[in-house]
Amino acid sequence: MSAYQIWLIVAIVLVIIELLTTGFGVICFAIGAGFSALAAGLGVGLTWQILIFVVVSLLAFIFLRPIALRFLNRKSKDVKTNADALVGRKAIVSERIDATQHTGRVAVDGDDWKAVTADGSIIEKGVEVEIIKLDSIILTVKTLNS
Repeated sequence: MSAYQIWLIVAIVLVIIELLTTGFGVICFAIGAGFSALAAGLGVGLTWQILIFVVVSLLAFIFLRPIALRFLNRKSKDVKTNADALVGRKAIVSERIDATQHTGRVAVDGDDWKAVTADGSIIEKGVEVEIIKLDSIILTVKTLNS
């Protein structure tokens, strides 16, 4: 078996290991092994193959890994979930909102929530409102033209 075949096998094994991990670190060694396989195929000596493996792997760690991690972890940390995702959404008043009588409900996505207005105003049933705040199980809303 020639040196370039050994380097290719090493590169393939390292790629398989990378697929089983999440750190994007082993792939840097696979890239180094790939370049060493290329060097071996061109007839470069073993010392140079090892040097190429080390240098290319190190360069991949320094330059490619941070870029790949940034690309793979680009999800926003501010993703709202569950009830917090209601803020900013539109809803329909299903029961007249009146702060003096402590009544009022809105419907959003088929769910009915207790609601109050931000400014204490009265909003009639059927009006479309925007949810501006969530406090436990009570939504604070405002009319769309406010």
